[in-house]
Amino acid sequence: MNLFRGFLLSVIGFFLLTIPWVLFGQSLPSGFPLIEEFQRRKQLVNNDSVGASFFLRPIESIDSLYGITHEIDLPFSLNELEVGVLPFINMTRILTGRPYGWADYGLIPNPGIQTYISGGIHAKYTFINFTFRPEFVLAQNAGFLTSLEEFNELELRRRFFLWNIGDNPERYGSGWYFKPWWGQSKLTFQFGAFEIGGSTENIWWGPGQFNALTFSNNAQGFPHFTINTTKPANTFLGNIELQMIMGRLENSGFAPSQNEELNDRYFTPFTGDSRYTNAITFTWSPKWVKGFYFGFSRTFQQYNASRGNTFYDWFPIFEAFQKKNFFADGNSVDFDANGRDQTVTIFGRLVIPKTKSELYFEYGRRDHAFDWREYILNPEHARAFIFGFNQLFDIPEIGKTIQIRSEVTHQQESINRILRYGTAEIPYIGGGNSWHTHFPARGFVNYGQPLGVGIGTGSNLQTVEVSLVEGVDKMGLLFERLANNQDFYYKALLQFTERKPWVDLSLGFLYDKQFNNLLLSSKLQLIHARNYQWQLDPTSTPDFPKGKNLTSVMGQVSAIYFWNKKKE
Repeated sequence: MNLFRGFLLSVIGFFLLTIPWVLFGQSLPSGFPLIEEFQRRKQLVNNDSVGASFFLRPIESIDSLYGITHEIDLPFSLNELEVGVLPFINMTRILTGRPYGWADYGLIPNPGIQTYISGGIHAKYTFINFTFRPEFVLAQNAGFLTSLEEFNELELRRRFFLWNIGDNPERYGSGWYFKPWWGQSKLTFQFGAFEIGGSTENIWWGPGQFNALTFSNNAQGFPHFTINTTKPANTFLGNIELQMIMGRLENSGFAPSQNEELNDRYFTPFTGDSRYTNAITFTWSPKWVKGFYFGFSRTFQQYNASRGNTFYDWFPIFEAFQKKNFFADGNSVDFDANGRDQTVTIFGRLVIPKTKSELYFEYGRRDHAFDWREYILNPEHARAFIFGFNQLFDIPEIGKTIQIRSEVTHQQESINRILRYGTAEIPYIGGGNSWHTHFPARGFVNYGQPLGVGIGTGSNLQTVEVSLVEGVDKMGLLFERLANNQDFYYKALLQFTERKPWVDLSLGFLYDKQFNNLLLSSKLQLIHARNYQWQLDPTSTPDFPKGKNLTSVMGQVSAIYFWNKKKE
């Protein structure tokens, strides 16, 4: 890692000291505000400047709004060299009272004020691509009230059980949180539609608009080596997109609770070891079914201390899917004992320009099945899924479009946990692990934030947006229903108490506007938490249970400034 950083710094220094800065637009970071949504809408009206499935992000490019390259004359013979300043982006959020928010490049889900800043340069010479886009997160990281002091011994142990097989701290330290990072930087070598190299940028796998099961822009990016396509590669069977990565993930190092006494009693400390991750995704768009995309992904993670040095230790993505293949001579040693955590997802997307519609889904399973029989009989074990749609309706009278889009994200463990973890005589309704948790790998996270779904362990989310759009401009309403940590609720047997599920109902007001080279995206969201943190109102009784409610406000503004001249 030190060698990688040193090489990156050397290249940065060369470009900064020897090359004059010019104006240049380039590819988008995954989940880039406004522009990615705008290009996705363009695909629905059959005016696609990307030609991609949106399963593999970042995507190329922003030439639909801004000029791409300015030729420069150099005093030496590198005539194919292109250099430019990348767009500046700032995301600032103010949140009252409690945590909320996800898919935000590493902003932490804590109350107070926080801001994200990123910008940089890009250079390309023949087949060499270099991007230096550092980022900084500064957060107030204010504390907030929880209900832990109201829980009994069993409930506390169940709460810490999920914390000890994951990494989701309530608070990231005791004061202001400052996190500088290499950000959306990379050095790659491109050959046709393929590239190979090293990167710290966020990646997004899958069709989701608001969430993704494996990788999204929820957490800070992580250092990884990559082999991937930069655009759809054309074959005789249709277009394909793929990526394989080898990366390094870190735990947060923070105890999960704000209550130090409870941490001392129940928390299992981190080892300090980093985790190795190996992942692959593949997407296929058949040439004879226009607008249909289908793909799959597979991820593995493991603490470095428990990883060997064989081919399958470095590339476990090529292992068999069935655990029985690893049992030699009837040996029933637990395959998970080596510490590996696996997820497999499949996803699909159908784009219908004639009706200006898209439908998509993503279905994932964590943990191997013992054999195909178990997989068929128990497909819901350790599963999560996403499905959604986007629909456009033109209004010719005013030259604008109504956009209605929605997405459902479901992580809660299925009801078959009763059979999976119990017996006919003694059913166990508490269940086991949740999506993004495992032992001893302790969660598919980076620095304490999930790499994929950022809404919380075992939580479910339903989102609906209705807006009026014109280009990148948008005015709209956002409706969200978030059922928080349902797996803990049932594992702690809270359904047999006065406590009711903690559900957030929110209404957001959206306003996006383009001012020449400046793009602004804003959201004002009112969040009403029913039975917040499963707390009970002082007047609650077993016959007439009543939970505490909490109403919060979140304001967020993203500003994006393009240095190059806007296209007319």
